[in-house]
Amino acid sequence: MYGRVPFIVKPLARHVVCVPKHKPPDTKDFRILKEFLHKHDKILFLTGAGISTESGIPDYRSEEVGLYARSNHKPVQYQEFVKYPKVRQRYWARNFIGWPRFSNIEPNITHLSKVTSIVTQNVDRLHHKAGSCNVIELHGTGYIVKCLSCTYEVDRHTLQKELLSKNPEIEKSFTMIRPDGDVDLSKEQEEKFKVPLCPKCEGPLKPDIIFFGDNVPRDKVELVRNQVTSSDAVFVLGSSLTVYSSYRIILQAKEEGKDIAILNIGPTRADNLVHLKVETKCGDILPELCNSLS
Repeated sequence: MYGRVPFIVKPLARHVVCVPKHKPPDTKDFRILKEFLHKHDKILFLTGAGISTESGIPDYRSEEVGLYARSNHKPVQYQEFVKYPKVRQRYWARNFIGWPRFSNIEPNITHLSKVTSIVTQNVDRLHHKAGSCNVIELHGTGYIVKCLSCTYEVDRHTLQKELLSKNPEIEKSFTMIRPDGDVDLSKEQEEKFKVPLCPKCEGPLKPDIIFFGDNVPRDKVELVRNQVTSSDAVFVLGSSLTVYSSYRIILQAKEEGKDIAILNIGPTRADNLVHLKVETKCGDILPELCNSLS
């Protein structure tokens, strides 16, 4: 059965710096979401950056606290990463410094545990840490690194040890981690960094993340489509649905006559398509909801 299992995650300290301003949930919010969960047996959960902000990972677009609002940083583009060695050097230097903190971030009370089907836009693997098994990582993961020229792949923790041995003197201070785990560094630090290469073919290495400008693999798109079809409702948690890869899930669900609910702070791309929308922080309402269904 989808969706009717309580969260099994220990509560952690709240990271309000990454969570945008929001109103607390009211009785009506709780009631309509409880009715939605009671009504359906097979709910596909679609999660976005808005659930990881509560663990201290910022998102890109939130008003005032998102990365775009707090800095001039733009995420690396896929074609630039593939084409320019300097772009890869800058990316890997920043990712190397941010990785220890990024990989040590723990799930929070909003990460679904032991739910039958989750599609997540996040690359942080917090759902896995929370105990979920059937997780489709729509945009890939930062925990696996692949060669762009051959079939070689390596665990990100293993690669970190290699990077450390090649860059033992790089300064490891930074102020803010980014949604994909990289940080700001000086130009001098970036230019000194020794970039990782594939040990098999010396090709460039790239985290198994769908960068901006890249496409979700066709087989993963089809897998998600099948999950939507086999569900009787879709519950969106913490996503503005701005990128088309997630928005098309809603379009499919709408076309197939599924009920759709959104729990998110702020507007989403699909607000005019869904059956119900609640605007509050996921962690302020989900635990009580799940307790009421257990």
